[in-house]
Amino acid sequence: MLFSRGFRRIPTATFNGFSRWFVSHRPGYSQSQTTTHCSRDSTHKIFGGFEESRFWGFAGSRYQIHHQSSSLVEEELDPFSLVADELSLVANRLRDMVVAEVPKLASAAEYFFKMGVEGKRFRPTVLLLMATALNVKVPEPAKALADTLTPELRTRQQSVAEITEMIHVASLLHDDVLDDAETRRGVGSLNCIMGNKVSVLAGDFLLSRACVALAALKNTEVVTLLATVLEQLVTGETMQMTCTSEQRCSMEYYMQKTYYKTASLISNSCKSVAVIAGQTTEVAMLAFEYGKNLGLAYQLIDDILDFTGTSASLGKGSLSDIRHGIVTAPLLYAMEEFPQLRAVVEQGFENPKNVDIALDYLGKSRGIQKARELAIKHANLAAEAIESLPESDDEDVKRSRRALVDLTQRVVTRTK
Repeated sequence: MLFSRGFRRIPTATFNGFSRWFVSHRPGYSQSQTTTHCSRDSTHKIFGGFEESRFWGFAGSRYQIHHQSSSLVEEELDPFSLVADELSLVANRLRDMVVAEVPKLASAAEYFFKMGVEGKRFRPTVLLLMATALNVKVPEPAKALADTLTPELRTRQQSVAEITEMIHVASLLHDDVLDDAETRRGVGSLNCIMGNKVSVLAGDFLLSRACVALAALKNTEVVTLLATVLEQLVTGETMQMTCTSEQRCSMEYYMQKTYYKTASLISNSCKSVAVIAGQTTEVAMLAFEYGKNLGLAYQLIDDILDFTGTSASLGKGSLSDIRHGIVTAPLLYAMEEFPQLRAVVEQGFENPKNVDIALDYLGKSRGIQKARELAIKHANLAAEAIESLPESDDEDVKRSRRALVDLTQRVVTRTK
């Protein structure tokens, strides 16, 4: 099975093929790899009125924070500083790309690309590091079909980072409309500032600009990969809006939706960077695996922070998911310990008392801890994908690979 222990009571009839699909994309999968054991050594921190346990002493390599013993981690480095100059170049180009003729549309489209509200630029950072990490000699048959290692290739890989960021921001604009969000990145959400209609149109405009840039790459495989992302973003959002009671309480359904909504973009973008470089199918799939597992770990931590963080630290409202009736991994794990919680979930969370009851059960359960364990598992898988790349003596390549592994640790230890 895909998941760690403890979901025998969660329904798996719906989307039961997803687990097989998900695992089949893992290199070197074996069923024994999914077994976990946790020591009782923990440090504790109080968040939002209940205790979160952080377990770091996992027995077995699958749950050790992979990068601590990784051969790739040899020095302290900041992944973001490694590509800081390139990120500035990408940011400037993005601001130029979202200029529109109509002033109000231009103002809306550039809202989250302005200095100070650009966010962490996490995805462009990953993709620029991946581009360098894959800067290795390509076998001749593959190389003949692709760009050689030239400045033009780097520009095309930067373009993938720009396209990815435009798709990401467009999805945020649309999500904020659907969720009636009031804040984003610590400022008022665009839908609150300019209204839903302008916000939706601004998202559409960004997607159209992303499509123009994508077409300019003239690479049909990359076009297919990123077009699939758009399809899966819509599918994931629709799954979240239209799920049945059974699906709402299914971990497999949750993980598939999470892949579509969050991990699909970064996984297919990482693969696109590899495809543009003319890498082999095996290397391209390792890039995909890294992005997929990093994206899943990122969202799992996001779902934890929705319970443990504050509105100030998150830049958006806390407890947003549960208030919108969205059931995430911590609650799913809590339901496994306290089956009576399912009745509360099925009633919905329009009644604030049900929110309080669910939070009480969550605080008594190991839901937060087990969701974190699952995030660490996926972070480890992402690190393993990087370690499985073809060896290179190039210092820039090795440094970028160390940075990509470092990012897997940062994802699971972040607090905002």
